[in-house]
Amino acid sequence: MSVIERKLKDRSGSVCEISGTEHDLVVYVLPPTNERTVENSVLIAKHLKDQIENPETMNENDWRGLSESMWNEHLPVQILSWRMLARLKNNDLLDMMYLDEEALEWAKATGEGAEEDENKIVHKDSNGVILQDGDSVVLVKDLDVKGATFTAKRGAAVHNIKLVWDDANLIEGRVENQSIYILTQYVKKTK
Repeated sequence: MSVIERKLKDRSGSVCEISGTEHDLVVYVLPPTNERTVENSVLIAKHLKDQIENPETMNENDWRGLSESMWNEHLPVQILSWRMLARLKNNDLLDMMYLDEEALEWAKATGEGAEEDENKIVHKDSNGVILQDGDSVVLVKDLDVKGATFTAKRGAAVHNIKLVWDDANLIEGRVENQSIYILTQYVKKTK
């Protein structure tokens, strides 16, 4: 048994750091590094390592331990958990997980999670500038507000907008003390 394997067994209590199984454990070094150290390795079951290295053999049921391992105090275990949650597209658990900027960069170093970004709904103003919750915008056109007795005038400021999560063309904001939906093509983000 190598020194690294012994230290990982001490760290994990001689169980897989993802599934908790005690059998057929191997050391997995997190790419892109190939340096075998405790700081970038995880002790996992061999069948999980095989699935990591051969994504077409993935069995989602084998990864149920991710809901616990994502909270592990050791960064390599968190990184591997993030990568596998991204690969399995488990956005509910991914949204709960927090990694600081440097750790997230390490987690994304293998390209995991990139597909998720391609499918992400992005809200853009009339100039193509990306909008985020809490931004301020101004109207670039007079808008008749359905169900209200006023027209939202061009140049009116709308502060602290909320993005409509399932429609990239809509935001929500307050104009004349009324909450309304506004098409993103009629707003311009302010600095």
